[in-house]
Amino acid sequence: MNLAEILNWRYATKAMTNQEVPANKTNAIINVTLLCPSSSGLQPFKIILICNKELKEKISPIAINQPVIEHSSHLMVFASWDSYTEERINHHFNYIYKERGMPDSTTDDYRKMLIALFKKQTSERHFQHAAKQSYIGLGYATIAAANEEVDATPMKGFNPEALDELLGLKTQGLKSTAILALGYRDIKADWLVKLKKVREPLSEFLAILK
Repeated sequence: MNLAEILNWRYATKAMTNQEVPANKTNAIINVTLLCPSSSGLQPFKIILICNKELKEKISPIAINQPVIEHSSHLMVFASWDSYTEERINHHFNYIYKERGMPDSTTDDYRKMLIALFKKQTSERHFQHAAKQSYIGLGYATIAAANEEVDATPMKGFNPEALDELLGLKTQGLKSTAILALGYRDIKADWLVKLKKVREPLSEFLAILK
C-alpha cells in the first residue's frame, strides 16, 4: 500500500484483542518516532513504553477507563520536558558536536541565542512549547504503526498529573502529554471498525493562495 492507502486503513481503534505486537514492529515504530523533527532539533520529549499488564491496569482509571488501555499490547506515553534549562540545551548541542566531530564553538552563537530566549520565558511556556513537539512525535508514531499494520489509538483523555505521579515523571523533569495505545483491532467488539472514514471535503480543507 502507498501512504494514502495506509492512512485510509488506520483509524482510532476503540477495541483491541490483547494480542501482542512483535518487538520488531514496536522497535520500527519507535525508531521512526525518533526521527521526527523538533524545534531547533532539541527533541524535548521522551517515550515511556509500557507493556506491563499490572501497570496498564493502574493507568486505566487515570485514562477514564478507555478499553484500549488494558487490552493494548503496548502503551507509548509521550512525556515532554517541563522546562528548557541551560543544562539541557548545552547537553543537546554537546552531543551533536561529539557525534559530528565538530568543535564546540561551531554553533555557539545560535546556542547562546536559544538559552537567552528561553531564559525570558516561564516554565509553563517552556512546557507548552515542548508539548507541541511531542505531538509531532505522536503523529509520526501513529503513521509508523499503520505502516507496520499495527492499530494505534492516540489519547489525550487522561489525568496527566496522576499519570506523572504513577510513572515518577516529575523527578525526571518530565510531564505526560499524550498516550498512544498499540495493538490489534477487535473486529467483533469495535463499533467503529466497519464504518466509513470521514474527513472534510478537500475543497473546504484546502485554501490555495496564488
